[in-house]
Amino acid sequence: MAGAEETAEYLDGYAELLTAVSTTGRRLTRDELELRRTLGERAAEQGHALRGLVQEHLAATRCAWPSVVRHADSVLAAVEQAVDAFAEGYERAQRLAVRREEAARREFIDDLLHGGSDLGRLAEQSERFGLRLAHAHAVAVAAGPDAYTETDPVGRGVAAALHARFGDRSILLTTKDGRLICIAPGDQMEVLTYFAKQAHAATDGGQVALGRPHPGAGGVVRSYEEALGALDLAERLHLDEPVLNAADLLVYPVLTRDREAMADLVRTALGPLQEARGGAEPLLETLTLYFDAGCVAAEAARRLSLSVRALTYRLQRIHQLTGSDPADPVHRYTLQTAVIGARLLDWPAKAI
Repeated sequence: MAGAEETAEYLDGYAELLTAVSTTGRRLTRDELELRRTLGERAAEQGHALRGLVQEHLAATRCAWPSVVRHADSVLAAVEQAVDAFAEGYERAQRLAVRREEAARREFIDDLLHGGSDLGRLAEQSERFGLRLAHAHAVAVAAGPDAYTETDPVGRGVAAALHARFGDRSILLTTKDGRLICIAPGDQMEVLTYFAKQAHAATDGGQVALGRPHPGAGGVVRSYEEALGALDLAERLHLDEPVLNAADLLVYPVLTRDREAMADLVRTALGPLQEARGGAEPLLETLTLYFDAGCVAAEAARRLSLSVRALTYRLQRIHQLTGSDPADPVHRYTLQTAVIGARLLDWPAKAI
């Protein structure tokens, strides 16, 4: 509890107020109540605890009691009014401070993940929010069927699980564009792994992508963009793994860096499939699942709900149309790369 000298200003006029009420039996006026609210706001702004201040009010009431007992009921009603107004002002100031802090935190997060802000200023602000941007950090992003906020049950549950497991480590949990985001030191990847586990469960099977660790404020942006890129690739390539590591998917950005070259490969290697009855889609799906099955015909046939004989016929038809044999190691690389390109470019649904 704060000392009497520190809190004296917040009880300014309180004893005199009780004396006045005991004389007339009146209730407190609007101006008197507003003054108590103002004092409550000032106490909150100065960081004093409400519990201690209420105790000081009760102690002051006890001291004044012998001289104000004449109208005890009126005085007790005035005490109730005064303390309630003081607490109202205190809580009003606290709510305003919380809103300001939330706005400052959201601005910091938006600037941090946007990447276009003053990196020096971000580094200065970062420790206030638990980050030391001079070190390397990595970012995990969780996407589920719904849009999430920090205050909804999903966000609060994941945050509680992480804090219970890792305490007050330099971890920043937030949301952006409806996704859950965790930023952790680059040498503490176990934090992101645990976040991925909790977020996958909390979002009813949503996917989580982990960016690689990178140093500095710009490194946070880079890791965040890697995680977003991994989620985008998963959607386009129909990857259903619950946790995606950007480091494991680096080949795909390389393949699509020269989009025109990739489109040319797809047109050349797979374009003839459009001459097949039913178009290119069935044979492209056959190639996709054949390669996904490790070129094991029996497994590919099972995934396609075909007999091995029917699958073999489709592979032969692909060979006839394209001139490339999926079972031939020399041809396989070209066809598989073209299949990946087709998935990335959404061909043949979209013309390339």
